[in-house]
Amino acid sequence: MTKKIIIFLLLLTQISFAQKDNRSQEILKSVSAKYKTFKSVSATFRLQIDDKKSKTNQTQNGSILINGDKYNLSITGQQIISDGKTSWTYLKDANEVQVNDAQNKVDGISPTNIFSIYEKGFDSRFAEEKTEGGKSFQYIDLKPLDKGKPYFKIQLKINKSEKTISGATVHNNNGSIITYTIVKFTPNPAVKDSDFSFDSKKYPGVEVVDLR
Repeated sequence: MTKKIIIFLLLLTQISFAQKDNRSQEILKSVSAKYKTFKSVSATFRLQIDDKKSKTNQTQNGSILINGDKYNLSITGQQIISDGKTSWTYLKDANEVQVNDAQNKVDGISPTNIFSIYEKGFDSRFAEEKTEGGKSFQYIDLKPLDKGKPYFKIQLKINKSEKTISGATVHNNNGSIITYTIVKFTPNPAVKDSDFSFDSKKYPGVEVVDLR
């Protein structure tokens, strides 16, 4: 489960759009410009996994705090923290923390680019615009230029007036569909260094497994 989250949760620098229709390009540029104004962001989200092969469905809730290449991600039973150099994965049930070198470049979406993955390596197309709950949302399909990716399409859901990402649906090559819904988004929350490091003193008896 953690790997699936990290693979999705790789969602603001220079934009590199290739073979994109003009409408999707303009929308994504506006979204990028909006996120570039944020020094930090926090969000709560809902994760739904529909595995058609096993005919199973899972739903989990989580939260994430991002500041540059640092992040603090919580998802059912796990907490993943990174200060950009080191990452800590805390497993609540086992009271164990695994320590690794930070890996910010993975094959998909990671916590540090969950809101900007679309900027490079995709062909984008405007799909449709819908009104939901009195709000207008624009849907854009992203297809990876690298056909070796584990997914063949990501559909972004963008709040038209706020120019922020409200959700995304990942269509994987293995037939599974992962849907991320942003429940609450907070720009520029106050952050401190301790938010992005693991303090073993707060977890009595925790087993530290150093995998570096």
